[in-house]
Amino acid sequence: MTYPPNAPAAPAPGLAPARPDSGVPAQPSMAPAAPPPAGPSPWDEATARLRKAATTEPGRLRILGAVLALLVVAFGTVTAFEVADRASSADDVVSRSQPLSADAADVYRSLADADTAAASAFLAGAQEPPEDLKRYADDITTASRLLVKAAASTDGSTESGRAIATLNAHLPRYTGLIERARAANRQGLPLGGAYLRYANQHMTTELLPAAERLYELETARLHRDETDARDRPLLSLALGLLALAALLWAQRRHYTRTNRVFNHGLLVATAASLTVLLWLAAGHTVARSGLDEARNHGQDSLQVLNTARINSLKARANEILTLVARGAVLTEDGKNDKYETDYATSMAGLTTALAEARELADDDAGRAPLAEAADRTAAWQGHHKDARAKDDAGDFEGARLRVVNPRESTGHSFDQVDAALRRALAHEQTEFTRAAEGARGALGALPLGAAGLGVLGAAGAVLGINRRLSEYR
Repeated sequence: MTYPPNAPAAPAPGLAPARPDSGVPAQPSMAPAAPPPAGPSPWDEATARLRKAATTEPGRLRILGAVLALLVVAFGTVTAFEVADRASSADDVVSRSQPLSADAADVYRSLADADTAAASAFLAGAQEPPEDLKRYADDITTASRLLVKAAASTDGSTESGRAIATLNAHLPRYTGLIERARAANRQGLPLGGAYLRYANQHMTTELLPAAERLYELETARLHRDETDARDRPLLSLALGLLALAALLWAQRRHYTRTNRVFNHGLLVATAASLTVLLWLAAGHTVARSGLDEARNHGQDSLQVLNTARINSLKARANEILTLVARGAVLTEDGKNDKYETDYATSMAGLTTALAEARELADDDAGRAPLAEAADRTAAWQGHHKDARAKDDAGDFEGARLRVVNPRESTGHSFDQVDAALRRALAHEQTEFTRAAEGARGALGALPLGAAGLGVLGAAGAVLGINRRLSEYR
């Protein structure tokens, strides 16, 4: 029987293995060297040095000077950034948001007025009045120009951009329908009335809702900018109070240790911080007051007046279409004339808006055109009743003259109402711009002033502390 060779025995722990066939016994191995002890970290070293410095008066003064300078610089920097942000929002209110909101309202009014002018020219007969044609052309031109302007200031992917795209797509279709209605009307074809009604339907279901949406979106942007501009700079105020308290404490400490009343450097730092704090509080208060005035006595009135003018335009268009359709278009229940019903609804909205606008008006210059508009609206309603009575009696020509006659007609009263509303809008626009520009001006120089005074205050704090340190040299 054969046996396998014996395997070499494993070396004992801690011994190096013997080399085969060398005859040298296993040797003890060297233990690994222990790592050197870890030294203090940079943070520990800095803390130790700071703790050591705090045990001496010069060291405490250096720490105090650094803290005071840091607080004053932080106060000035944060104030500059916060106020710059609010000043930018106030500038947007004056130069971007409110003009865009006003332009959106003008787009709506121009489209509604173009529809009214087209219907009025159609009702006059084959020989359309030149003033109505010019009014229609001017309105379409104005709406197109304002849409181009709005598109240049709006991202196409936003809701406002989509509303503008809808208006640009549907406006050529509307003008094409109006031209077809005119062509048929000149030839005395009844088809012209159908084209006019279809154009009006396109206006009321596509164009005006998109224009109204655009106005709502731009007005919402205006309110956001106003809110941002009115936001209180709480962090700046807190830092200012903290810096001022630290400076006063440092001066009291200086007085109790040296019996010296003033340290000129610390006094300069305190004066600079107090100036920024008071400037910040006063400037923001004035800005908020101006923005409040712009909203309460300007923007709110403008919105109500825009609503009044839009309702007047709708009422005028529906009044004319009542005669053009001659009862061919009924309400959904089939009981009443649709255009006459819409006229009554728009006239009620006009009356309500005028009453609300009179309550918001804060001076005689704002109330006078509104009183005139209310009087002319009452006269308009009286003429309208006469026109309806003649139409119901079968006197279409008499009814038509009560609607489109240059004098003593609903058209004449409408023109007077529209002119009065334009004057009221111009007055309130001036009031808004004046108040908003005052708010913007109250914040204009504050960011730069806060930054400059912050640097001055920090330098004063450092110089004041160094003056004390020189006494220990």
